Amino acid sequence: MISGVPMRLGVMFDRDLPPESLVPFCRHLDATEVDDVWVVEDLGWTGAISSAATALAVTGRIRVGIGITPAPLRNPVLLAMELGNLARMHPNRLAAGIGHGVQDWMRRAGAAVPSPLTLLEETVLAVRALLRGETVTTRGRAVRLDGMRLVHPPAVPPPVLAGVMGPRSLELSGRVAQGTILPEGFGPERIAGARELIGAGGRGPALPAPGGGGRAAGGGPDGERGPDGGDLPDGGHEVAVFTHLYVGDDPARVREAVRPSAEETASFLGIAPDEAPMAAGTAKEAAEHVRALWAAGAGTVVLRPIGDDPLTHVGRILVALRDR
Repeated sequence: MISGVPMRLGVMFDRDLPPESLVPFCRHLDATEVDDVWVVEDLGWTGAISSAATALAVTGRIRVGIGITPAPLRNPVLLAMELGNLARMHPNRLAAGIGHGVQDWMRRAGAAVPSPLTLLEETVLAVRALLRGETVTTRGRAVRLDGMRLVHPPAVPPPVLAGVMGPRSLELSGRVAQGTILPEGFGPERIAGARELIGAGGRGPALPAPGGGGRAAGGGPDGERGPDGGDLPDGGHEVAVFTHLYVGDDPARVREAVRPSAEETASFLGIAPDEAPMAAGTAKEAAEHVRALWAAGAGTVVLRPIGDDPLTHVGRILVALRDR
């Protein structure tokens, strides 16, 4: 935890890094002020459950976030079994993100579904109920379970977050999930709009005030349920925002280094590359971007370092965040 900062700071283990480097990466971060390490499950790269299990096993403090498992690739019972097992062995140290997946990838994997939002909603509800130790019978449009339960549910269910970005998906997240994961490219203004849509989800828990923190998502000691049947002791809804990180003192070199990531983000979000916000520039400039995301309502900011020397960039921004 950064001294004097109630919000969380995480670091993503980028999908392009060699999988075997995950262990030293996590051990290094576990010895810093960083709160989280996040692992991903992009099609063809690596599996998030095995990565999360490894990260949890080689660290003792840091929270491990999964951002995200695609619902079309994961049966909700098997997913709950995996998450429950991790949560029992590593209480209060797991955050589980579920999304509807990149639709082109899902089609290529033979896992496309008629209604991705329906599948996501029914998966999140089923997984959360199973993690609470409930016996689940449901006849949904996408998920159908008959008397399923976990034999070893965790005493403290891990929070389940939805990895989404569209208006209907954000409302869904506010309605059924305990948190929302926003992708790279969401700056302060876009975060504010997303928070409004999450809050409009209906029966979802109220969002904390911007800049007011977001550390409740580790769960409650007795699995207490919030107003939406959630497992957070204060009914909070965590908003986690991913952002690219590159620290350098030469503006031209920084622009060149971040250009591929900016173009990828721009294509994904339908914006111009120079409109893709990043924690890029000098250490002070990168730190100010992180603070702006926190102030806009991101309870957790997850840094995605660019390049093959990620921990150097993390170290430099940590110094700048400490100095204020």
